[in-house]
Amino acid sequence: MTALNLHPSITPDLSLPCHPLKLQSSFLPMLRMSKGCHVDFPFGKNRCMSVRSLQKHGFRRKVTLPDEDMPRQWYNIIPDLPKPPPPPLNPRSLQPLCPDDLLPLFPRALIEQEVSLQTYIDIPEDVLDVYSSWRPTPLFRAKRLEEHLKTPARIYYKYEGFSPAGSHKSNTAVPQAWYNAQDGVKKLTTETGAGQWGSAIAFACSHFGIGCEVWQVRASYDQKPYRKIMMETWGAKVHPSPSNVTLAGRSILEKDPSSPGSLGIAVSEAVEAALADKETKYSLGSLLNHVLLHQTIIGEECVKQLAIIDETPDVIVGCTGGGSNFSGLAFPFIREKLKGKLNPVIRAVEPAACPSLTKGVYAYDFGDTAGITPLMKMHTLGHDFVPDPIHAGGLRYHGMAPLVSHLYELGFMEAISIPQIECFEAAIQFARLEGIIPAPEPTHALAAVIREAQHCRETGEEKVILMALCGHGHFDLSAYERYLAGQMVDLEYPEEKVAKALSSIPVVA
Repeated sequence: MTALNLHPSITPDLSLPCHPLKLQSSFLPMLRMSKGCHVDFPFGKNRCMSVRSLQKHGFRRKVTLPDEDMPRQWYNIIPDLPKPPPPPLNPRSLQPLCPDDLLPLFPRALIEQEVSLQTYIDIPEDVLDVYSSWRPTPLFRAKRLEEHLKTPARIYYKYEGFSPAGSHKSNTAVPQAWYNAQDGVKKLTTETGAGQWGSAIAFACSHFGIGCEVWQVRASYDQKPYRKIMMETWGAKVHPSPSNVTLAGRSILEKDPSSPGSLGIAVSEAVEAALADKETKYSLGSLLNHVLLHQTIIGEECVKQLAIIDETPDVIVGCTGGGSNFSGLAFPFIREKLKGKLNPVIRAVEPAACPSLTKGVYAYDFGDTAGITPLMKMHTLGHDFVPDPIHAGGLRYHGMAPLVSHLYELGFMEAISIPQIECFEAAIQFARLEGIIPAPEPTHALAAVIREAQHCRETGEEKVILMALCGHGHFDLSAYERYLAGQMVDLEYPEEKVAKALSSIPVVA
C-alpha cells in the first residue's frame, strides 16, 4: 500500500478538528481525510489508521531525507571504543608505523584521517556537492518479502545502488580522489575485485581530473566484462590481475599461469605501480580506517531515517569482504549502542569459501600477497591464500579490516558464513518480490536476513531487521545466468590451502 505523504507546510495539528479534504491521483483511489486526520482507504476492512500510525508501523515503503538533512560529518568510532585498535607495524622493524611512512602512498589529509582521534570529521563542501547527486539514499521496507515469508519481522534495507557506479564505493572514492587532487597527485592506482570499487574510483578520478589505473582480479575481469568497459568509459586503464605489467604479477604467473587472481595479488600490483612514480598515489576501497570512516554517511542517514518512522533495529546485517559497507551501516549504530540508546545484534556475513572472520586467525599479516604493505592486525586466512573464484568477487579477500576485526574481538558484533547457492536463492527471491537485482556481495546479507525472518516466523518475534544492500547487480548477470542454468556450485572452505597460507604469516611477538 502506498502511504500518503503530506508536505510539512500543510501537516495538520492532530489535536484539532480539521475539515474534510479529498485527494485524488492517477494511481490511488480517492482518499478522504476527516476529523482527527484519519485516512479512509477503500480497500477493505481494518485499513483505516492515522498518518502517524502509518509512519510508525512502516506502511510507507520508502523513507527519504531532504537534501538539507544529509550528514555533513563522517563518524570516527575509534575514540568511543573502550580499547584502541592495535597499530599497524613497519614490516622491517616490527615497530608501530609512523604516519609519514605512508606518504609515498597517500596524501597527508587521508593519513591524518587514518590516525585521527576526532569523533567527527567535516565532509568538504566539494565532496558534499558530488554526494548530493545521489545522496541521501533511501531506506526501503521489504513488505512483499515479509509477506512472502509470512514473518512478523519488519525488514528494512538501506540501498546504495543509486550512485553513479552503482554501489556504496563512491562514498569513499569521491573524497579520496578529491584529497589527492588537492595534493597535486596526477594519477591513482588501485585494485578491484568485482569491479564496483574500480568503477567508483574511475568515476571519481574523472570528476576531479586525475588519471586512474586499475588492476582487476582475473576471475572477475573475465566474468564481468562490462565493469571493465565502465571503468574505461570514465578514462581508467584496466589490467587483469595477475598481469605482466608488474614484478608482483609476473612472479605469480610464473608459478601459476592460469591463476584466477585475488584482491591480495591485485593490491600488490597497484601498490608497486604507485611506488614507482612520484606523481602517483595508491587508493584503497576497503580495509583502512579512513575508508571505513567515509562510509559512515550510510549509517548516519539511516539513524535519522529510522527515527522518522519511530523504528529501532533489533538485528543489523551486512556482508563483509574487507568490511567497508558493513562498517558504514553498523558503526553509527554501535555508537548508539555504546550510549545505551539501543542494543541490536550486529551480524557480519561472509562467503563460506573465504571466511576470514569465522575461520581466520587474529594476527598481524600483510594486506597484500607480495608483502609490500605494512603489517596489520586483523582476522586473516594468510596473505598467500588465493580464494576460489566465487561470484561475489568483492568478498574474495584474505583479511578483514583491522577495525572490524578489533570490534569482533571486543564482542560488539558476530559473524557467520553462507555458501553462494543459498545466497543466490535469496537474491532471486528478493529480485522477484522487491524488484532490485542485488550485486552478488549483498546476497550474503539477504540470505542471513531471510534466515532471521524465518526464525521470527517460528518464534512469533516482531523483530526489526535492518540490512545493508550495498549495490545493484546489473553488471553481474553472468553469475545469475549460471545460477538460473543450474551451473553454480558451492565452493568449500579449503582447509589445506588456508593452513599452508597461515604458515607463512609473519611472527610478531
